[in-house]
Amino acid sequence: MGAAPLAAQHQHQAPAPMKPMASRSTVKPHSGPLPPIPYEGYPSPRPMAVTQAAYEFAARHPEVLQYVPCFCGCERSGHGGNHDCFVRARDPLGKVTWDSHGYGCAICIDVAYSAMQMHNSGASVSQIRTAIDQKYAARFPTATPTPKPPAKK
Repeated sequence: MGAAPLAAQHQHQAPAPMKPMASRSTVKPHSGPLPPIPYEGYPSPRPMAVTQAAYEFAARHPEVLQYVPCFCGCERSGHGGNHDCFVRARDPLGKVTWDSHGYGCAICIDVAYSAMQMHNSGASVSQIRTAIDQKYAARFPTATPTPKPPAKK
């Protein structure tokens, strides 16, 4: 059987011990082909291309999403930031194990996709964090305990 497109493949990951991204120091981005995104047996709340882009951005740009909070209430599940909605774990080389939470959560996807668009437009991590906080914090009563990006010297 040939390889199906990333979004069309189904894969369920057994839960792995999770260490929130916010508590990690240097994290390598995933390079090379990505594993299939998790499919939960129901449609994602956003178009599959948007959901797939959010997962890929989380895998390839931890230097951004480790500083972007999520506002869906997932801190109750141990998430430290938006990155954790998509990536459960990384090996020392950066290879990801997906978290299925992001697949079914419109807020998670929207936050990651907005961060991706700003990053692709040249915004700094600090600018992205400020914009995400301004857009979501007033509308949602909860947020992950995500650290602010380090100040540039």
